[in-house]
Amino acid sequence: MPLVKQKLLAIVAVVTTALVWGLMWYPFRVLSQQGISTAHTSLLVYLLAALLGGVLFFDVYRKQLRWHPVLPLLALLFGWCNFSYTWAVSEGMVMRVLLLFYLSPLWSAFFSRLLLHERLTRSGWLVVALSLAGCMIILYRPGLLDGAALLSQRYEWLALSGGITFALGNVLSKRARDLPVPVKSATIWVGVALMGLLALGARQQLGSLLDVSWTAALILALLGATLLATSIISQHGVSLLPANQTMTLMLLELVFAAISAYLLAGEAMRLQEWLGAALIGGASLLSGQMTQPVAAKEQT
Repeated sequence: MPLVKQKLLAIVAVVTTALVWGLMWYPFRVLSQQGISTAHTSLLVYLLAALLGGVLFFDVYRKQLRWHPVLPLLALLFGWCNFSYTWAVSEGMVMRVLLLFYLSPLWSAFFSRLLLHERLTRSGWLVVALSLAGCMIILYRPGLLDGAALLSQRYEWLALSGGITFALGNVLSKRARDLPVPVKSATIWVGVALMGLLALGARQQLGSLLDVSWTAALILALLGATLLATSIISQHGVSLLPANQTMTLMLLELVFAAISAYLLAGEAMRLQEWLGAALIGGASLLSGQMTQPVAAKEQT
């Protein structure tokens, strides 16, 4: 296939991924309103994705699957990242959830310095400044300067913690660069399913899995298949496109989410939130050039 067509397909793959994640909040919320908790959704959807992936890529896993000490930690981090995101969008304002989650480059700067011994470039300091400014603008409300809590809603804490664990997971994944991508993907799916299983077990609700209606089960199955397909096509796009171009296209997720939240849930963003979104989006665009390795003599 000509290189031009390959790149075009890669762009379509990344835009499709952004579209899927920009709309994914809606079925999660519908299921929640039908009494299907985040724990049910996470366990069933990601378990199905893991099973389908194991069947479709059996030969790949048979040849490349191997143990690495970081795998359990990646499973927990990415498991909570996706679990908290699903929980947050099922009960909170979609764009506030996404924007708090998109602060992850800010946390990546900290973890990269701590764990990979990378230092911030000029672009990196700009990312930190833009992310902090966007965060403060979005979260500001009257009374904040008088001692009111910065985050007053549970879904805000969930979104923030999801972004932090996403950043830490990516840094650790980068550190374990010898792990094949399919192995990392399977670790994420299993990790999210594990979070759902633990949540249901803690609430003594494992038996409630049998109470899921056929309609809800069909939606869950479609979500699992969609997540698997999205993982496959996104890896194709990421492998062919420069990192900065991929990040630019993935920011369309915010656009798709804003439009869908307005049309499907009547959630309109205020000027304050648009300004914060512009700053955080700008920070994300620069995040691919925010760090560089520290010279050996600086590490000693």
